[in-house]
Amino acid sequence: MREITLSQAVNEAIAEEMRRDPTVFLLGEDVAEAGTPFKVLSGLVEEFGTERIIDTPIAEPGFVGLAVGAAMTGARPIVDLMFGDFIYLVMDQLCNQAAKQHYMSGGKLSVPMVLRTNLGATRRSAAQHSQSLQALVAHIPGLKVAMPSSAYEAKGLMKTAIRDNNPVVIFEDKLMYQDKAPVPEEEYLIPFGEANVKREGRDITLIATSSMVQVAEKAAETLAAEGISAEVIDPRTIVPLDEATLLASVRKTSRAIVIDEGHQSYGVTAEIASRLNEKAFYHLDAPVLRMGAMDVPVPFSPALEDITVPTPEGVVANARKLCAGEMINAA
Repeated sequence: MREITLSQAVNEAIAEEMRRDPTVFLLGEDVAEAGTPFKVLSGLVEEFGTERIIDTPIAEPGFVGLAVGAAMTGARPIVDLMFGDFIYLVMDQLCNQAAKQHYMSGGKLSVPMVLRTNLGATRRSAAQHSQSLQALVAHIPGLKVAMPSSAYEAKGLMKTAIRDNNPVVIFEDKLMYQDKAPVPEEEYLIPFGEANVKREGRDITLIATSSMVQVAEKAAETLAAEGISAEVIDPRTIVPLDEATLLASVRKTSRAIVIDEGHQSYGVTAEIASRLNEKAFYHLDAPVLRMGAMDVPVPFSPALEDITVPTPEGVVANARKLCAGEMINAA
């Protein structure tokens, strides 16, 4: 099977859906000739023109509001939000309008809109361009939230999102755009709410999102050399969440670590750990451990930034303690 980058996978998914459905269009800052600062959308304007690949002013509330209206009236817009940190600027349009229209209209209106943006630190972009804010939108009923961990997931989840009749937010890790993975040339979609067991194990479950899947896989390799068998699961979407797969794994292994790059407090790790503790309590040999980013603004200093996010070494250390029956101070 061919290998392509995550960036190419996103580009390919959008191009295929735009060819398939003339109601799909894309708008955002620097998306046309520039192809975004990360060059993810390069070449699309040459094929589809400036009427469907639309450069907007630096006015996030305006163009996201435009996309919500377009979606309500028959189009399928894809909004490119240059950095996930800018989601604060569009919370009313996304969370008060897009997320609620179907419910408030008694099912008469739908908002089939995709907002694609990014997350992730350790790029030396400082506190206002390095946040992982998936928990903010996952908290809002009416929004679906996808977090691809590779090129394969990026393409399949994007195509599913574009065809969904609900607003979907997709977070791509900005450090993964050049990472390659096998991606079929034939069409495929990845259903929302179906986790992927990346590696089977018997001693401990590592549940990881986005780029943290790679962290978990590296940790599992190290643990295997020590005789600890770790199961690695990628939820793929956090809304909807595939509880059944996560619970089945934890009931088998009796231990779990949840890893996400968002801030640890009140975040994705807390929600997943809480569900496991509630629904698999009598199968657990230890409390579910959470590993998220430090509750600090993301530093610009490389020496400081690198220690704010979970690492394979940290996962290994915590897994050893859990499997040995040691108590861990989660703070």
